Amino acid sequence: MNDVTSPEAPQAATEIEADTLGAIELAIEAVLFAAAEPVAPRDLKAACEDLGEIDQPTLDQAIGRLQERYADRAIELVRTAGGYRFRVRARFSATVQAAQPERPARLSRALLETLAIIAYRQPVTRAEIEAVRGVAVSSGIMRTLQEREWVRVVGHKEVPGRPALFATTRTFLDDLGLKRLEELPPLDAIRDLADVASDAGFTLAPPEDDANGQLRLEPAPDSDDDPR
Repeated sequence: MNDVTSPEAPQAATEIEADTLGAIELAIEAVLFAAAEPVAPRDLKAACEDLGEIDQPTLDQAIGRLQERYADRAIELVRTAGGYRFRVRARFSATVQAAQPERPARLSRALLETLAIIAYRQPVTRAEIEAVRGVAVSSGIMRTLQEREWVRVVGHKEVPGRPALFATTRTFLDDLGLKRLEELPPLDAIRDLADVASDAGFTLAPPEDDANGQLRLEPAPDSDDDPR
């Protein structure tokens, strides 16, 4: 009798496990679609509490299954610094923007250039940013970067005047779809700052709308007037 029933027991357990895993997968999908921000793994676990105790390997397995289901879709499930999120694949970004009644936010090269210097040289002072760019950085640009929560003050440099030290935030990584700063491409691999804007879902302002229409690292007497 034991010989007859024993092979069926593992099969039943496997079916129950598959059903539970499928339920976890659906719960995660619902949470991520409803979320406006990336969702941390601990919050995904909390959302599945009614399905029993979920350990990390089970959560990872359910997320992996969900990623496979969206492998051939226009939407992808990605991990960023803040957690997991759904996003439109890059090749469909222009299609989505064309259907939106509002124009996407436009960022100036001056702002993107400043942001890039902070990202690659952080923590960095405003004077150090200006030394690299060769132009004065307007207060408007620094204010805009902080209002977008891409940059924050992380301390003060121990020199006369104790200037603020700026660094990028988790929101900056989330908006670019990155988990960590190490995933940024090498600085010499960035051929156009428009790529940075596109990854974040923005368009680049044309030169006539930008006080510094071209990427400028050589000394120049101008200052930035357009903080967008």
